[in-house]
Amino acid sequence: MKRHLISAADLSRDDAVLILDTAEELARLADRPIKKLPTLRGRTVVNLFFEDSTRTRISFEAAAKRLSADVINFSAKGSSVSKGESLKDTALTLEAMGADAVVIRHHASGAPHRLATSGWINGAVVNAGDGTHEHPTQALLDAFTMRRRLASGASGAGQDLAGRRITIVGDVLHSRVARSNVHLLSTLGAEVTLVAPPTLVPFGVESWPCEVSYDLDAVVGKTDAVMMLRVQRERMNAAFFPTEREYARRYGLDGDRMARMPEHAIVMHPGPMNRGMEITAEVADSDRCTAVEQVANGVSIRMAVLYLLLGGNESAVAAARTEESK
Repeated sequence: MKRHLISAADLSRDDAVLILDTAEELARLADRPIKKLPTLRGRTVVNLFFEDSTRTRISFEAAAKRLSADVINFSAKGSSVSKGESLKDTALTLEAMGADAVVIRHHASGAPHRLATSGWINGAVVNAGDGTHEHPTQALLDAFTMRRRLASGASGAGQDLAGRRITIVGDVLHSRVARSNVHLLSTLGAEVTLVAPPTLVPFGVESWPCEVSYDLDAVVGKTDAVMMLRVQRERMNAAFFPTEREYARRYGLDGDRMARMPEHAIVMHPGPMNRGMEITAEVADSDRCTAVEQVANGVSIRMAVLYLLLGGNESAVAAARTEESK
């Protein structure tokens, strides 16, 4: 593993599999009466969030605490950032406080990379979402969920995603989740297809390791997993489609479309959902939808990332047993 996790494209297949396997091991902690390990005792993890977040921030906080790290939650609202403090000065403050890892979510694409390469901070930097660029830990938890749910799928690929057909549908233009998933899933050998209105397909997508379609009905019947993306209206300053009803009719996942999916196929959503737009309540609340599982799996993935970045080079659980026996 590299020192930082900025982009899913930075992960080799071995890196990705190591994180997924470590997360699988750590997920077993959920069955223990006491869910904490002493592996990061004495380390400090800072959650540096310049954008609002519920799932990601709480997930990273839970992950760090389950590894016994000290956690500092930093929100731009109500801090010196709201008074005009720069990213550099904020980083220098965190460095002075002895941060071993900084988990950063920022509205500007490239901010985590800037933090990791600037020399302002010596700790590991984890990208928790930057602008419309990337969200690597979301892609990792999505892959983790697919490995678990598709293990007994029709194609018999087991724990391997090689050859799996993944369809990502919706607002790809503004989605950092889509970008990270395309990179990671292709690294793991999956075949990825993007489905979106032409106006919501990014410029330069032809260089991405995926296929592009504008017809959801043409691909939904031959996919192993359909990932529905939220329409990010807060990032839109123009009319990207005629009406919400028209978008839902052509690119939304309803019960009829779900019924045409292969029997083993699953429905994914990174959340939060626009129910009735990209996904109907019938689909969101069905047994085939993994949205809640993705949230739970996010804690295991983020535990694995923090453990591996902060020096773990052996089985996390085995290391914990050694520590506990001292």
